[in-house]
Amino acid sequence: MKAQLLPFFIKNPLKLLSLQPFVFKQFSVHQDQATMKVGTDAVLLGAWASIKNATTILDIGTGTGVISLMLAQRNEKATITAIEIEEKAYQQALFNFQNSKWASRFTMEHISFEDFQPTHSFDCIISNPPFFDNHHFSTNHKRTLARHTSSLSYECLIKKSARLLTKLGLLHVIIPFQSEEHFIQLAQKENLFPTTILRVRGRHHTPLKRSLLTFSFTTTSTQTNELVIEKSRHDYTVDYIDLTKDFYLKM
Repeated sequence: MKAQLLPFFIKNPLKLLSLQPFVFKQFSVHQDQATMKVGTDAVLLGAWASIKNATTILDIGTGTGVISLMLAQRNEKATITAIEIEEKAYQQALFNFQNSKWASRFTMEHISFEDFQPTHSFDCIISNPPFFDNHHFSTNHKRTLARHTSSLSYECLIKKSARLLTKLGLLHVIIPFQSEEHFIQLAQKENLFPTTILRVRGRHHTPLKRSLLTFSFTTTSTQTNELVIEKSRHDYTVDYIDLTKDFYLKM
């Protein structure tokens, strides 16, 4: 499907307003039609990824569009291309983009990453990719598409990203901590090397859950840090507040 530039027309727009949106400081995210809702993973990645020097950004599997909206807030110059394979999520992200103050900077395609054929390369590629193993399939097909590696393998994500990045471009992802080593090994086969790693745990005493990774074509030492989200229930650490305070209303 061809890219759809904003503004655009959506069938039954009132249907998208049936639930209250997730409200951030500078934008709102309607999510009642999307299978995967706004979550901590997406917010972490959108707040953390290095995009200062990017002028062209690709968001793979945008879902509600929350990561793209966060990047538009953080970088006033970049144009953002978002792709999404699931129909309702695609429509919802389009609606969210149109109703943001950055609507003119977004382009969106209803397409899989495998079939995506852009006419230019990107300074930044970002993705909160599917990561559930295939044997944990959900009975909900749309949720399966959104969250299983059968819909987008790590290999495909890495290989095609390597082809679409500019020479100085960066690839940013968030994955389960237990997949970190495997993902890095796959990336190195495509001459992509980790420059920054942020490992995340819910609380100080809990296991590591997520790894946020940045890759480039430059071989360099890797800067590794750790983030703890909460000290106790809804009592957030200073580091987490500092990372997300430009977005969450109550931070």
